[in-house]
Amino acid sequence: MRDLDDLFAALARSAFRGRFRLRPAEAAYLARKTLAVVLDEGRGFLRERLAPAEPKNDGRQTPWRGHPIFVAQHATATCCRGCLAKWHGIARGRPLDGAEIEHVLAAWARWLAGQPCPPTESKSSPATADREETGWLF
Repeated sequence: MRDLDDLFAALARSAFRGRFRLRPAEAAYLARKTLAVVLDEGRGFLRERLAPAEPKNDGRQTPWRGHPIFVAQHATATCCRGCLAKWHGIARGRPLDGAEIEHVLAAWARWLAGQPCPPTESKSSPATADREETGWLF
């Protein structure tokens, strides 16, 4: 696996990876739920969508927005098994092991921690608050 300092230096040189930012609703969700909770939700996404040897719809399984983890996946090149192989040195065709899962979570945590977050108080409407409580913003 690639060292995270080396990975983030390479990601910083990528125009594509560098364009990802949390949108206001995603940043507000992260601020309200906390990094620990969002990463716990991400662990579920990771186990379902990325950890299997051959994930369903690999290369197209990660939405572009709607949850802070989805944005972090694209920003950190952890969106599919191809990107994991290219950017992280994690081979395709076999399930992720525990160390690899922790590596992906650490990459997300580092990227999310560096994102600007709004104040934790939100002025969202009741309808928006209901959607946000489910973990899906849109």
